[in-house]
Formats: sequence, structure tokens, C-alpha cells
Amino acid sequence: MLITRECDYGVRIIRALAKGEKMCVNQICEKEDLTPAFVYKILKKLEKKEIVKSFRGSNGGYALKKSIEDLTLLDIYLAVDPDFYMIECMKPEKSCIHNAGDCGCKVHQELARVQSVLVKELSSKSIAEIMRQ
Repeated sequence: MLITRECDYGVRIIRALAKGEKMCVNQICEKEDLTPAFVYKILKKLEKKEIVKSFRGSNGGYALKKSIEDLTLLDIYLAVDPDFYMIECMKPEKSCIHNAGDCGCKVHQELARVQSVLVKELSSKSIAEIMRQ
């Protein structure tokens, strides 16, 4: 559940597009001090999750597809990094020898509780609410 640089950049891209204007990658990069190669990569992920839309051609660019009233930090983080877990053993497909059996790993259980609280908090406010603070 590390909030990676890629997740941070995803939020910064949304912030750049928050006013609803169509912007090209260079404009986003300039406004948020980001590098184009990284921004293209993240925009593809955000587009795949239908958070942004792209416009092709000489007047192309990107704009928000979803309203910032409907987006949360968690939405952006999950779009950028779907494996958003605090620790690798929390992934459903990852088996851990310490989490087998009836009791399970107490550390895993505590981290699962913490992750649950964090997920709740990351989805508690819209991007619009955060930006108005």
C-alpha cells in the first residue's frame, strides 16, 4: 500500500486537469513539474479506468472524463496501481506460511485492519472537497 511516485503523479495529473480544460501532455508537465514519458504512462492507466479521456490530432490532449466531485484519492491510486496493498502478503494470490491455519498471522491481521482504515479514509473525500480545503 505504498503510495508510490506513480500514484502521486496520478493525483497531480488530475489536479492539473481539475478545471475541466483539455490540456496537452506538455501543459500538464509544465503545470505540475512532471516528465512527459511518465505522464503518458499514467494517463494511459487513467484513461483505461475512464477517469480521463484523450483527444487525438493536432488539437489533441487530455481532459477529465469523471468529475472531481466523483473522484477520490483511492480511485486515482487504484487506477494507477491496482495492487494497492500495504505489504505483499496481503495480495489474495500471495500465500504466506505465517498466515495459514485457523489463527493466522497476527501481524497480517493488524495490517489488514490498518489497510481497511486507510482505504476508508482515502475514499472519504472527493478530490473537489480536498481542493476546496
